[in-house]
Amino acid sequence: MGFIFISRTRSILLVLLLSSFSFTSTEAYDALDPNGNITIKWDIMSWTPDGYVAVVTMYNFQQYRHIQAPGWTLGWTWAKKEVIWSMVGSQTTEQGDCSKYKGNIPHCCKKDPTVVDLLPGTPYNQQIANCCKGGVINSWAQDPGNAASSFQISVGAAGTTNKTVKVPKNFTLRAPGPGYTCGPAKIVKPSRFVTADLRRVTQALMTWNITCTYSQFLSQKTPTCCVSLSSFYNDTIVNCPTCTCGCQNNITQPGSCVEGNSPYLQSAIASHSSKNSYTPLVQCTSHMCPIRVHWHVKLNYKDYWRVKISITNFNYRQNYTQWNLVVQHPNLDNLTKIFSFNYKSLMPYASINDTAMLWGVKFYNDLLMQAGPLGNVQSEFLFRKDKETFTFDKGWAFPRRIYFNGDNCVMPPPDAYPWLPNASTRPVISLLCLIMPFLASLAFMLANAW
Repeated sequence: MGFIFISRTRSILLVLLLSSFSFTSTEAYDALDPNGNITIKWDIMSWTPDGYVAVVTMYNFQQYRHIQAPGWTLGWTWAKKEVIWSMVGSQTTEQGDCSKYKGNIPHCCKKDPTVVDLLPGTPYNQQIANCCKGGVINSWAQDPGNAASSFQISVGAAGTTNKTVKVPKNFTLRAPGPGYTCGPAKIVKPSRFVTADLRRVTQALMTWNITCTYSQFLSQKTPTCCVSLSSFYNDTIVNCPTCTCGCQNNITQPGSCVEGNSPYLQSAIASHSSKNSYTPLVQCTSHMCPIRVHWHVKLNYKDYWRVKISITNFNYRQNYTQWNLVVQHPNLDNLTKIFSFNYKSLMPYASINDTAMLWGVKFYNDLLMQAGPLGNVQSEFLFRKDKETFTFDKGWAFPRRIYFNGDNCVMPPPDAYPWLPNASTRPVISLLCLIMPFLASLAFMLANAW
């Protein structure tokens, strides 16, 4: 009995110990971009009679994940009874109840305001630097010059010193849907600013930072893209796994997909748009993914080998602007030539150069059109062979991992990869199976002889 008691006690302690760690599926760590995040910097620039004027800037430090249209939405909860007197470069979605103000009416009186970016074409007297892009923020590696968004906010009833001002709480960031989790605001060393002539440095009166990280599990319940494979040495085309991003089910989910030649296609797009602008309306396929990436091993030369990659949009609801692709393959350190795509090497593991970021050429193929005849882009890679590592055996020529717009795409199972002709799977025939017919015929002859 003592042994049983000790075992149960140890089991309980083990459970409690494991529960103290966060082994959750919503972990936001990305192995290919371990330091990627969106940092919100809140800089108080001047004091007012009842509060302050601040510049709020969102920096996208993610290498390949950007915020696309309809853009970001930022929210928080005031620590006291603050109001927003005015804003430049953005606006709140609701004003709230400002009935207690008799003279000037604040821009927003809500305890939990929601802020959105202004659209392009906003009058200049309502703009500041890095504003008014419809909430679109590009990724750091793809376009660092447009990887930030800013607005100015005048806050009242907030305190007028560093000791009386309280930081907001419960920050939320939607971009445009869920996926980001924001930590608490932390007061940091005041930001410093250098004048245009580089002869004077000023600094904010007070600064706090908020860090937001992305989790694909929080963003959507199902994957958003998949990978298919083919090669010149095998006639087999390995399609995306069935029901990768959902299944066709017109009984429980009518209108979950639309056939490309359906006469009701346009009406389905219109009705679907009115319901939810974030949920894709996909073309009916076996995988039901909005995006499919196809990797084809095309040619084999003496010192080089060639790959063709195609990206197909099956989403009738969206044009993917500023799309990007991240590919992980061991031969990327010997990439010799790439056609019609931009390329940047990503090295998340210090000296190991096996990850590349790809995106379209501006005004040529940087816009991936919605599902239809024009809904695809493609390119080819030329790799130099490394005699110590190169092989077509055991699926080595196929990618280890592929991301589209920062989301991990589902790969086919390894045992389904195209095999070399001399390594293809064949039914195993045992020796017993070979001699059984001979023994049976021998027994038949002996029986007849007697």
